[in-house]
Amino acid sequence: MLYDLLKYVLLGPLLRLLFRPRVEGLEHIPAEGAAIIAGNHLSALDPLLMPAVLKRRVTFLVKAEYFTAPGLKGRLTALVLGGAGQIPVDRSGRAAGETALQEGLRALERGELLAIYPEGTRSPDGRLYRGKVGVAVMALAARVPVIPCAMVKALGIRPRGRILPGPSPVTIRFGEPLHFSPRAEQEQQKAVLRAVTDEIMAAILRLSGQEYVDRYAAEVKAERAEERTRRRQD
Repeated sequence: MLYDLLKYVLLGPLLRLLFRPRVEGLEHIPAEGAAIIAGNHLSALDPLLMPAVLKRRVTFLVKAEYFTAPGLKGRLTALVLGGAGQIPVDRSGRAAGETALQEGLRALERGELLAIYPEGTRSPDGRLYRGKVGVAVMALAARVPVIPCAMVKALGIRPRGRILPGPSPVTIRFGEPLHFSPRAEQEQQKAVLRAVTDEIMAAILRLSGQEYVDRYAAEVKAERAEERTRRRQD
C-alpha cells in the first residue's frame, strides 16, 4: 500500500532522520479506535512530520487545490495524496464544506485517526488563530475524543517564501483527549459548536505556547493580500 511505503520505508524514516523531532504525550494516542487529532498549522511539512512519529495510520483532510494543481508536480502530488487515502476539502462554499465533513465522518466510522487543522489554513505569522467549527461538528456527531496536538518551533522548518526546508528543533506535543459526548445531543446548536471549538483551541494553545488571535486566519491573509495589491498599484 502506498501509505505504508511512504510512511515506513521512504518518507517517514527520512523525515525522522533529518528533523529528529522530540515527541511528547504519545500515551494519549489510542492504540485503536476512532479519534480526531486537532493541531496548529505552522509549516507545509506539518502533515508529513506528525504522522511520521505515530505508529497508527493518520488520515488528513487536505485542501482540494493539492489534488487539482497543474503540471507534473500537481499530478504527482495528487497521486501520492490519493494513494495515501487523504481526503480533499473543497473550501469554495458551504455545500463543499458539508461534503468534506461527511467524508471525515465516514473515516471516523471506519475507526481511523482523522487529523484536522481547525484554523483552516496555515498561520500567516506563527500565531494561533480562531478555529472553525467543523472539528466540533465531527467530534459531536461521531462521539469520538479529540486529541490536541501542537507543533512547537515548526515555523522554522519551511517558512513561507522558502523553497527548501531547513533543520529546526521541532517538538510535537499531544495532549490529553477531550471528550464531548455529553454534549452530542446539542450538536446543532451554534453556541455549543463554538464553545467546543474554543475549548479545543484553548487546549492547543496550552500545548503550543503561541499568541492567540481571535480572528480567522483566512481573513487576515485576505486583508494582507489586498494590502500588497494596493501597494503594487500605488
